[in-house]
Amino acid sequence: MDEDIRVLLVDDHRLVRSGIQALLGAGSGMRVVGEAGDAGEALRLAAELRPDVVLLDIHLPGVSGIDALQALRSVAPHAAVLMLSVSDDAADLAAALRAGAQGYLLKTCDADELVGAVRRARLGEVVIGSEMAPKVAAAFAERTPAPDPIAGLTARERQIGAALARGASNKVIARELDIAETTVKVHVQSILRKLGLGSRVQIAVVFAERRSRDGLLPAGDG
Repeated sequence: MDEDIRVLLVDDHRLVRSGIQALLGAGSGMRVVGEAGDAGEALRLAAELRPDVVLLDIHLPGVSGIDALQALRSVAPHAAVLMLSVSDDAADLAAALRAGAQGYLLKTCDADELVGAVRRARLGEVVIGSEMAPKVAAAFAERTPAPDPIAGLTARERQIGAALARGASNKVIARELDIAETTVKVHVQSILRKLGLGSRVQIAVVFAERRSRDGLLPAGDG
């Protein structure tokens, strides 16, 4: 991308915000456009500054980051929200993804992983930090089995949904399936409509839950 990625930092610790801002400094292709210490300030700045990516602490004073997610997505619908947390609890990971987070990183991640995660989130990919990736299956394993929402999708739609669940971008999916990127977008919109979902992140969550439950996707005709 030619323009810097606009980032909003939301964390109640000023020292943490300063450290992240330093990591996303000159030469990274990113620019911190605002900082917030609580959910209320985050909502105001998100609406005003229209960031591309929001780095959101999961534990905020008053209202948690997870509880603030829906409101943030409402005031800044085009922003990708990445949770940044000290919690490596699979339940927190699951709650964040179900609430619409684009990804989940631990604060112990290194600088390269953070920078790469912001870039990938800006491209629409689902980003799970390397330390949390092994816990994705556990995050959804305890859920009570429910009617399979994927049964009504075509085989191609299931392929695309599975690819979204592993964080693939539209460009990567198009290359893997040898179809046009615009065709991928059409399929994604069809999946959203059929499953009654609001974002590609929610598609990824549905397919991740299905995979964690039985390790495979239902067969079907194209």
